[in-house]
Parts: sequence; structure tokens; C-alpha cells
Amino acid sequence: MNATTQSTTPSAVDDQDASPAAVPPAPTFDDLGLLPELLRAVKDNGYTHPTPIQTQAIPIIMAGKDVMGGAQTGTGKTAGFTLPLLQRLARHASSSPSPARHPVRALILAPTRELAMQVHESVVTYSKYVPLRSVCIYGGVDIKPQIAELREGREIVVATPGRLLDHVQQKSVSFAAVEVLVLDEADRMLDMGFIPDIKRILAMLPKERQSLLFSATFSNEIKNLADSMLKAPQLIEVARRNAVSETITHRVYPVASDLKRSLLVHLLTHDEEKAKQVLVFVGTKFGASRLAVYLERQGIAADAIHGDKSQQQRTEALEGFKSGRIRVLVATDVAARGLDIDDLPHVINYELPHTAEDYVHRIGRTGRAGKQGDATSLFAPEEKQRLADIEKLIKRQIERVEISGFAELASAPPERAPSNRGHKREHLERAREKARERDRALTLDGNRPAGRELPTPAAHVPRLDPRLPKLDFDPTKPYVNKPGGAEIAPEKPSPTRPQRPVAALLGGLGKK
Repeated sequence: MNATTQSTTPSAVDDQDASPAAVPPAPTFDDLGLLPELLRAVKDNGYTHPTPIQTQAIPIIMAGKDVMGGAQTGTGKTAGFTLPLLQRLARHASSSPSPARHPVRALILAPTRELAMQVHESVVTYSKYVPLRSVCIYGGVDIKPQIAELREGREIVVATPGRLLDHVQQKSVSFAAVEVLVLDEADRMLDMGFIPDIKRILAMLPKERQSLLFSATFSNEIKNLADSMLKAPQLIEVARRNAVSETITHRVYPVASDLKRSLLVHLLTHDEEKAKQVLVFVGTKFGASRLAVYLERQGIAADAIHGDKSQQQRTEALEGFKSGRIRVLVATDVAARGLDIDDLPHVINYELPHTAEDYVHRIGRTGRAGKQGDATSLFAPEEKQRLADIEKLIKRQIERVEISGFAELASAPPERAPSNRGHKREHLERAREKARERDRALTLDGNRPAGRELPTPAAHVPRLDPRLPKLDFDPTKPYVNKPGGAEIAPEKPSPTRPQRPVAALLGGLGKK
């Protein structure tokens, strides 16, 4: 499979020594060859200049080529494939009321109901002046109205994989006339376990079709999927935006890994934070669920959102967070992608991300539209390199904030760190005493009224109740058998698969 690579990187337009004549004029939508009806819809929405990925993708897709696009949410990716898709279908659009004149010609697959609805909204917005019909189908709702719409005839179907297979079983949809397939946020599909469903759907589609795959990351599984569905694809990559808003305040709190959850509770219950809603990022789905349960036990309204949650559970968690009923939403990077949360004041990195770019993407959810935002990171000694990479990328040193009872342990040599319950109790007693001394000093200074106690780390550590997690339990790590118990044999690594064309194509991108 031969393929061509295109990429977009930020240009040095800020260089004062550069001649103005050397900067090429920015293209407009008029330059892309779109139909007048589509241009009219674009202009109705106030857009005149395409984003970098739109500039690349629209001509290539209009030329009928397969595409593998590397882009994150917020880059204009959806319009980048919606507009050329509509251009292709508009050539044979019909105003006839007959369902036979409106077979399914384009199929767009999205991992969640929220994303499917966003994509369908884009389709409706840009197709307002062309006689094309579309429908959005997803689970969690009555299937009968969706069946009725499909039987009336719809050229464009935006769907989640599971509900689409339900319609296949109901024989309410036919793929015989499908010309274009779009797989949006493929990495999130992988995270949510949809790849087997995707493969079942691919097997039902006509072999002669145009296929478009978009993903923020390219793992080996995504490369294998691309090999199975794309023919001589064009690779379109948009460099991640590493600019950080100046309205965001960055802080890192040194802490030992096994005390991170106690420090998190301490921060969440501090006076200044009590009224704030917080999005907390963790590294694993298991860790997200365990941390949310722990916070609930400490009296903090929390929920988790990740790929193992059902659609209804994710929707309820997000709605609860937006309404204020849930104060802390714990999420993985992939599950949080596409979340639209207005005026989010605070983001906490419970674990630093593996890549510095992901840090920028996480904290970009706060400090928007000129508003102030806080980005807090809990920093364990073993995350030293990750922090260094982040500071190098954002070109600034992040302020270190040390809290008595946590920072000392984080900076202590490994052999001094408490490794059993007795040592931890001694450490917590020392933390309590330091907190009492600090509280007395503040009271004598007159900065706070006497009798008001400052929350201490120790106050939020559960007692040794057999129903609660042990003190040395880390919610972000899977269970490990103690010495003497039954051993679990490690999984054997799968045999190395020979490098395939798409893998070779992506070899120089440096993505996960």
C-alpha cells in the first residue's frame, strides 16, 4: 500500500525579521471548490477561512481518496470531512419523497451518543441548502422512531456501532449503496471496546467505497484497523496546539504516590476549593472508578467517566456534573475527549500524563474565553521526567507548593518511606501535630478566628474499618497478590506482527 503524508505545523509568522511577502495568503472556503449551496451554509455560520485540517482534508476527500487523519477535538475535523462528503452526495441528491430515491450512501460511525449528535448537527447545518436526508441513531432510546426514519429513506446515517448493529438485526437498514464510510475518533472506539463491532460492520459494506479514519493517537491496534479498511490512504496530520492560556494558574504538589488520594481530599476540602467543580484526570479506567468511590466515601460528590461505563452511565455522570449535583468528575484522557463543559474552573492531574502534549490538552479545558482557571498536578518522585517534559513543552517552570505532612515524605529517600501500617500511623501523627501548630500560629496572628480548624491531611484518611480500603491501598493500581498467595501467571506477549504499510507510514510520527 503506497501512501502520501501531509502535515501541518505552526508557521513562524511571529518572526519580526520575516518579510510580509514571504507569508502565503490564508486560503478561504471559496478557494476549496465547494458547491455554492455549501458555501452559503458555511457563510451563514460566520466562517470564511478553513482550519489547517480543513484546508488539507477537503480537497483530498473531494478527490475520492481514502484518508487517515490525525487530529484532536477542536481542530475543525468534523467540518473537514462533512463538507466534502456532502459535496460528493449532492451530485445525485433527489427531492423525491420516495424512500427508494434516498438509500444510505454515507455512514459515519462515532463512539458515543454525544459525539454522534455533534457530528449529525454538523451534517444538518451544512446540508440546509441541498436535498439530502440524514438521521442520527444511538442507543439508550426507543428504537422504533429510528426505524421509521430509516424506512423513509436517509442518505446519511450517523450512528454508534452498537445501535447500528441492532438495526442490522432488525433489518431496518441496508448498506448496499454505501459510498463513503467515516470512522471518527477511532482510538476512543478502541478504548470503549467497539473494534469487534466495527469489524462486523466493515464486513457488510461494499468493497468499492471511500473510507476515512480519524484518530488523535495511532496505536498498533489502530494501525491494524487502518490496514483492513483503507486503500492507499493519504495521511493528514495536524500538529497539536501547544499554546497554553495565560489565564491558567499552574501548580504542582509533591507527594508520595501512596498518599495522593489523601492529598486530593485535602485540596478538595480546603476553604477556597469547596465551591469549585473539578475535573480529575487519571491514567486508567480502573483507577478512575476506584478513586470516585473513595471520594464518595469521604463525603465528596463524585463520579467516573470512562470506556467501561455504559452510555446511560456516562450521560448521567456528565449531566450531574454540569448541573452541579456532582462536584468531582474523574475521567481518563480518551473518555474526556469531546466533553463540552462551560466555565470549568479547575482541572487536577491525579497522575501526570505520559506525554507533555496530553497535559496541554487536559488543562485546555479550563481558563477559556479569558476566564481564570486552575491546573493542579499531584507530583510523585517517579514522575520527575514527565514533569520535566511538560515544563520544556510549555516553556515555563511550574510553581511547586509543599504541604506539611505530604512534601516531606515525597522528598524522603525510598528506604525512609513508610511501607506498612505502623509507620504510616506514625507519619500521620506527625502530620496532625504539625497541623495543630500551624493552626495555633494562625489563630495567634489573628488571621483566623480561634476555634476554626484548618483541614489536615490526617483528617481525611479513613480509619482502619474492615469495610474501607487499607491505608496502603492505591486505587489507581490493580490488585497484587501478597507473598504466599496464589500467583497469577503474566500474560504472554503476543508475537510481533510484521510491519505493514500503514504502520510504516506512521513510523515517523512519534505517536502512541
